[in-house]
Amino acid sequence: MEKHMKKTSIHFALSALIFMPMICAQAATASLPRSTPEAQGISSQAIVDFIKAADKNVNTMHSYMIVRHGQVISEGWWKPESAEKPHILNSVTKSFTSTAVGLAVRDGKLNLDDPVLKFFPNDAPADPSENLKAMKVRDLLTMTCGHDVEVKLNGAQPTVKQFLAHPVVHKPGTHFQYNTLGSYVLSAIVTKVVGQPVAEYLKPRLFDPLAIETPQWNISPEGVSVGGHGLYLHTEDIAKFGQLYLQKGKWDGKQLIAADWVEQATVKQVPNDKESHANIGADWKEGYGFQFWRCRHNVYRGDGAGGQFCVVMPDQDAVIAITAATGNMQGELNAIWENLLPAFQPKAVPEDGPGQEKLKQAIEGLVAHPEVKK
Repeated sequence: MEKHMKKTSIHFALSALIFMPMICAQAATASLPRSTPEAQGISSQAIVDFIKAADKNVNTMHSYMIVRHGQVISEGWWKPESAEKPHILNSVTKSFTSTAVGLAVRDGKLNLDDPVLKFFPNDAPADPSENLKAMKVRDLLTMTCGHDVEVKLNGAQPTVKQFLAHPVVHKPGTHFQYNTLGSYVLSAIVTKVVGQPVAEYLKPRLFDPLAIETPQWNISPEGVSVGGHGLYLHTEDIAKFGQLYLQKGKWDGKQLIAADWVEQATVKQVPNDKESHANIGADWKEGYGFQFWRCRHNVYRGDGAGGQFCVVMPDQDAVIAITAATGNMQGELNAIWENLLPAFQPKAVPEDGPGQEKLKQAIEGLVAHPEVKK
């Protein structure tokens, strides 16, 4: 995990970036509806077991929200975190950038098979390699752009030029290599073709309809929303995003994202079991989509360093949002697989007043553990 955290140090190089808050108009339904766990087919005790496992094994959890059949059935914050406090998403940001690409494709602004160099003629090396010439938008989405190692920042600020200058050792599309700067280039491409940063482009198309009222997204000196990280949202905003994908892009009767894009983005597009991220745990070996990770159990997720998750469970009709500051990201997922996954039932189970009271007390007692400094 330490290697993973080093690899994702680019996520935290924010000091030289401009912080850009966005205030979105409030939509008709600001919050997801609430329900009891039992009414949506899971016992309160199973959620207590999940909380206890996460609290014991993950140092340190910040929040969780469980959505079943479109209803929030449990939510909690480890003090001093709170529902009102936005949280850094780290690489869950990439899934939002992917969504912007999908919308630009739908709007006819670009094609997945467009060459990357097409968009940046002034930033290309004087004599680009054949592999660089062959690199497509699709390859950026799947982290198969052809680099042998992750491109590191030269200085604090991401630029398209330094990405294009990096040697493209492999034929694009053939070698998975996690690449946060490639996600930045995706954001830069969308900015080029739509004429505004991704944060602004998503405002009427995603943030406003989902009533995500105050998304905050760092923007680079190039005027590009930092596509691989830098987005801050509330826990419920993460849950809404997952629910939108669970509903195959439909929200309040409107198709916000094309259903075929949701399918493409979240299926296994490429294998990733040989890349160094596979050392984190079993759920980092299940394949990669378009800036989404595959999990075991036919689950997919947005995934960010430090334990940020947007977990979508189609077979269970469930979404789980988690924020944290941990090195044990597999432990977070294991708490789901071992406690929640087997407890989901197809129909409502009998209401359990004492169990619900026990769950309430467990949530009220949550306090973040001191973070381990390495």
